[in-house]
Formats: sequence, structure tokens, C-alpha cells
Amino acid sequence: MNTHKVDAIIVGAGGAGLMAALYASKGGATVAVVSKLYPTRSHTGAAQGGIGAALGNKIGDDPNPDKPIYHAYDTVKGSDYLADQNAAKVLAEEAVDAVLELEHMGLPFDRTLEGKISQRRFGGHTQNFGEKLVYRACHAADRTGHMILQTLYQQCIKAGVRFYDEYHVVDVLINNGTCVGVVAIDLNSGEFHTFHGKATLFASGGWGRCWQVTSNAHSMTGDGAAAVFRRGIPMQDMEFFQFHPTGIFKLGILITEGVRGEGGILVNRHGERFMEKYAPHVKDLASRDVVSRAIYNEVKAGNGIQGRDYVYLDIRPETVNRYFAEAGESKRIDREYVEKKLPDILDFCRTYLGVDPVVEPMPVQPTAHYAMGGIPTNVNAEVVIDANWTVMPGMYAAGETACVSVHGANRLGTNSLVDLVVFGRRGGKNIAEFVKSAHFTDLPADADKEIKAEFERIRACKGKTRAYTLRDRMQKLMNDNVGVYRTAETMQAAVEGLRELRETFIKDLHVDDRGKRFNTDVMEAWELENLLDLAEVTAVSALNRRESRGAHSREDFPKRDDANLLVHTLAYREAPSLYGVAAPEYKLNMDKKVDLSLAADDPRFAPKERVY
Repeated sequence: MNTHKVDAIIVGAGGAGLMAALYASKGGATVAVVSKLYPTRSHTGAAQGGIGAALGNKIGDDPNPDKPIYHAYDTVKGSDYLADQNAAKVLAEEAVDAVLELEHMGLPFDRTLEGKISQRRFGGHTQNFGEKLVYRACHAADRTGHMILQTLYQQCIKAGVRFYDEYHVVDVLINNGTCVGVVAIDLNSGEFHTFHGKATLFASGGWGRCWQVTSNAHSMTGDGAAAVFRRGIPMQDMEFFQFHPTGIFKLGILITEGVRGEGGILVNRHGERFMEKYAPHVKDLASRDVVSRAIYNEVKAGNGIQGRDYVYLDIRPETVNRYFAEAGESKRIDREYVEKKLPDILDFCRTYLGVDPVVEPMPVQPTAHYAMGGIPTNVNAEVVIDANWTVMPGMYAAGETACVSVHGANRLGTNSLVDLVVFGRRGGKNIAEFVKSAHFTDLPADADKEIKAEFERIRACKGKTRAYTLRDRMQKLMNDNVGVYRTAETMQAAVEGLRELRETFIKDLHVDDRGKRFNTDVMEAWELENLLDLAEVTAVSALNRRESRGAHSREDFPKRDDANLLVHTLAYREAPSLYGVAAPEYKLNMDKKVDLSLAADDPRFAPKERVY
């Protein structure tokens, strides 16, 4: 058996994983980063518009007063009050230091005329507890995530972090109630490797590929979350999956909120700026769930462009400047400004749509974008396994795969990158301290036996249905039934349909490639198994939450129910592990109360109707 023994194992090489690896290494731990991708291909690199921090840097003539407490307020309000408020406070307060640290590491942020980090507006970010929009998104053109990823990878190389690139983690090892490592496949050889550690942090990203129209890369298949779910760890708040309002029509490729932050507006087929109806105060820069529902409602009312399922996002200078003038703002933009601030967005549209956004509006529709739920953790990135916040020794999680519940029912734009660096850093620091006194717990007997057997079962499948066919059916099922709007009927149809797909996967899967090296046929079948697990637990959790809150909008329960449902969902898979189960049972626990610590001191943080 190929075994590697290190203090700390980091699963995933995106922003959260790299930040955790860097800080664990700085603290003296030996660190192995295990990633199915080369690190700079991780999905953090797709984040475009900015990273939020209350720097309060002056923008032109605007004094831009901003404070972390305002950022915390916006995070809590944006979450539809399901965010744990202690986590929101940590996020907002530590964001400032984290961004300045990235700058000192060499990240090339855009600059103001005074040489400070440039900031732009983003949806839901305000000053003075919602008084008016604030410039809070620190940016490097529209490739901020790419710059963060490159910067952190360079720092990890400098720190001597060891990388196992193109090693796909497929199982987590737990012995005597302690996480002791993971099993991974070396994609180049097809061999299984066991990583034995005192601490393991999962930073393996989300699972947007459950849906048909998504901004997520093909690799976003929820591998880490699915692995721990099968081993008895609950998934928290899986019903809350964010649909970003502005994905490229049909393709789902993200058009950053930074377009609207620079003045872009949404219009329907009548040329009407329709967000004035839904969010009269902040208009196009309302929170993402509000804007996604607005687009859906416009399309449903027959106001889609040419009667189809999309609207226009308009950043043409003549249009934007007219609205600036009507709003009494002094700001004006021109072609050079748009080309400088949004180069990647312009390139995407020109390449994939044949549309030049400087002279034509962009066709957009909501796209499955971000998991607010995931592996439950506390603010130290330690994984917790029940409503009493019981910590699983040796197991940590950070980034999109984790649910510290700082995003609650809806994440604000820019807070994903803040989440990565703040909680990735906290995870790394805590791992460094943990491994100083922790001992290596023995691996379970035949640690990789069960997972090897499952892969051999998949490799030998000679049925009639290929994995891509099942994946397409799953994605359409989720898009149609567990989308922006939901009902008990549609979600029950999703649950039943997903169970049929799982049964077909077990009984009728066909795999063509029986080799070992870079066997994408087998690995895509494995990723499909992960997606089916996560799609089903999402649908089951959503069916169970009988209210509308944030990204979870039920037409049959349109009101938010704070009296009964200001709680987190914990979903457990009964009889954990077990592959080849056609219809696993789920146990749902809703006893985990939302932290309201800020509201206890300041009534402005108490749950109330959200008005944008």
C-alpha cells in the first residue's frame, strides 16, 4: 500500500486549501496538499469581481466611510438572517487584515489615484446599516480570484509545502471517532495512495454540476463533501444553493456582479430597468437571491428578450452614463474604462456569444453558482457532527465545501473569496497548534479495501447506460425541479427521479475504458456517484424546509418562518458509507439554532423583513 505520513493533509488546492496549507506550514507542520487538479486550475481562479473588506478607501470624491460592523450587518441581512452572527463578525473583522496580507504577498490589486487598493460597489454591500451602497470590493480587474490563487500558490511553494497534483481523493479514513487521513487515486498510474495524518482539512469546493445551467467548472463535483457524508458526517443547510443572476444565456458562464458594480443595468424586452420594481433603493445591486427571482419573474411575465428565458445586462457607456446622470451621480464611463475594468468579461462575451458588450447588451439568465451548505464547522474550521457543536477530532473544512454558516441562506458577492482566506487561514493556524500535541491515530484495518472494491465494481460495469447520459438527466431534473423557485411537488419529483437514476447507476452503468492510467471514464462515473448523493440530499433537505428564505424560494410556502425555522438543517445518511445502495435513507435534524450574538447586543441585527 502506498502510504504517506504527514502532520496535515489538505484536500483541495483552491484559495481555502492554499491558505490553510500556508499557515499550517508556517506553524511548523509538515503539509501535503492533495488535489485532483493542478493548483492554479482550481475554481478559485474563476472568481472575478472582487474580495470584500471594509477598508474605506476613498473613491474619487466619495469619502467612502466603511466599517467591519457594516460588513457584518450586510452579511447577516444578505443571508436572510440564517448566518451564524459570530461567524459574520469574524469574517468582517478579519477580512481587512487578510486583504492587506494578500497585498503584501504581492497580489496586484487595482489602485486608486492615491495609490490605495481600488474598491467597487457590489450587491448588498452598504454603509451605516443599509443607508446607501458602499465601495467594498477590492479587485484586480475582473480576475481577482485568479490573482489570489497565483499569489497563494507562489507563497506555498516558497514555504516548502508538498503538492500531490492530480491525486483524486475518494475516501476519508476515520478510526475510533478521529479523522486519520484520506485515500486518493494517482490519476497518472491508477494506483491508490493512503495519506495518514494528524489533521485533515477539506477544501474541495462545491457541486454546481448537479444543475444543467451552472457557472461551475466540470470538476466541481463535490468529492470531499460526498466522501465525508458517506462516513457519517452530516451535511448542513444543503437546501440553500445560490443561483447567480447573471450567467451567460444557455452556457451559464459567470458575468461578474462587478459589471453592475461599475454601473451595468438589467433590462427586459421593453428596455425597462426592471430592478427598480423589485429593489427600489439599491436596484441592480440587491442581493443575488432577490435579483435572480426578479429575472425569473420578468421571464414568467413574458418580458424575456424575444419571449425567451433571458434578459439583457447592459454596460454600454451611453446607457450607463444616462442612468448616472438621472441619478445625479458625477461618475461617467467610456469604452477605455470598460475595457480596463472588465477585460475577461468582454473576452468571454466576444468569444462565446459573438457579442461586444461595449456596443451590445449581454444576454443573461440565473445560473447555479454556489453552495451555502456543506460540511458543518465552527469558526476555527473544525468539523462539527451534531447540533451540540461536537468536534470531530482531526477533521477540518474551509471554503465552499464547508458550512461555517457565514452565508446562511444567501451569500453576498465577494464573500466567497473572503471566506476562503479568512477561514482557510484560521483552519491552518488551528491545525498548526493541534498537531503539536496530537499523536498519530492508527489507520483502520484494510483502510482502502472498501473504496478499491467500489472502483473495481465501476470499472467492470457492462450495462447499457453511460455515465454522461445519467449526468445529463440528473442535471435537467435538478434544473427543472430544484431551481430558483420550488414546490413540494417539484422537489418530490426530483427525489424520486434521482433515486431512479441511482438505481440505474448501480444496475445498468456501462464503462468503456477498463484501463488504469488517466481513466476519465471511470473517474467521471465516480464523480457522478458523488453528485447523485449531493443532489438527493439537497432535494430532501429542501422538501423538508417549509418556508421561503434566501435562495430557497417555495411557491407553496412563500413566507419566512422565523418562529419555527430560524435553525440549521443537519442531514445524515443512515447507515453511513455503503456503496451500491439504491435508495439510502436520510435523517434530518433541525435542532441546531442560529447564533444571534450580534442581535443580542444590537437590535439592528435582529431578523426582520429584508428591504433593498
